[in-house]
Amino acid sequence: MYEIGKREIDAVAKVISSGMMFRYRGGEGGWCDKFEEAFAKTIGTKYALSVSSGTGALECALIAAGVRPGDEVIVPAFTFIASPLAVLAMGAIPIIADVDESLALCPKSVEANISRYTRAIMPVHMSGRPCDMSALKRIAKRRKLVIVEDACQAAGGSYRGKRLGSIGKAGGFSFNQFKIITAGEGGAIVTDDLTGYDKALIHHDGGCVFRKHADKVSTPFFAGTNFRASEITGAILCQQLKRLDGILRRLRARRAAIRAELAKAKAFRLSPCNEDAGDCGVSVPILFETVKEMRAFLKRHGHKAPFWMGTPIDTGRHVYPNWTPILKKHGAFDPKADPYRIHAHRQISYSKDMCRKSLDILGRTIALGVPYDSTVADARQAARALARL
Repeated sequence: MYEIGKREIDAVAKVISSGMMFRYRGGEGGWCDKFEEAFAKTIGTKYALSVSSGTGALECALIAAGVRPGDEVIVPAFTFIASPLAVLAMGAIPIIADVDESLALCPKSVEANISRYTRAIMPVHMSGRPCDMSALKRIAKRRKLVIVEDACQAAGGSYRGKRLGSIGKAGGFSFNQFKIITAGEGGAIVTDDLTGYDKALIHHDGGCVFRKHADKVSTPFFAGTNFRASEITGAILCQQLKRLDGILRRLRARRAAIRAELAKAKAFRLSPCNEDAGDCGVSVPILFETVKEMRAFLKRHGHKAPFWMGTPIDTGRHVYPNWTPILKKHGAFDPKADPYRIHAHRQISYSKDMCRKSLDILGRTIALGVPYDSTVADARQAARALARL
């Protein structure tokens, strides 16, 4: 969470005072509707739907893109477990591919993992760092696949002039406590496809058939669930969205200052970025030539490093060896609903060392969190000191 204050408090107070915290049955035209209209305009898509979480957004995005049970969806080895879990929730199977030094999905690994069952590619813009969308779009077009963007950590980021989330068939965002804009929990799906939007609308609200907008839905109703956002969430996000551009400017200014100094370092180098101008500015990853060099550097200088210097990425929960339910192929609460059991003849296999390229890169990469509350001068000075080590 970067900024929150009186505007959000006042908006929530209005919702509570109105007594209408549910977006339907009286809440139509309220905060959620306003947020969706503004968010679609911000991202540059025709439609946006607010939901209760980033995971819910990914599920809705997969449905909107036409992913079906039994399909395979390629996901990166470096992402939060929600990405593959959303795939499994659709009855589909996540196929784990390597990331490259940009920490994004490696196009060559995507190619190598395509099978006759592959339906979609899910690029994840981790820490607001854009994936190589040009290469992935070429692959998708040639192999007749769809792209579903996981932009949960990348609200406001862009790639070659297009906002992240708007480049594929559909995109999902998260607004939990640790994202660029937040409502504590929350999410959104964006798309240009009306049929896909309506499918997401039905899936996110099991009571959609009873709503005032039911007669406008362009696709047959099916059994949905409940990922509805409340008017409280909508009220907070309306105010947070107004802060987005300012938050990004502040992050990017500090990121630029840090990168300019770290580019002079001899002990390590900056991780490559697929779109420098579109990076959200959340972190600055640095890359060592070997794991041994990185460990030695941390041992010698770790106590001198800035407080915002992180740990090696391979130790975190966002790396696939830590996805226990996935690696054990526990795809559902009951075997009869488990995609791995239903499609056991495919012999899908995972192992902790299956993506060695990713483990190598992540094992010698440290992501430095951009210090939002520091001045640009202080961030520059700390980075300069780090570069001299």
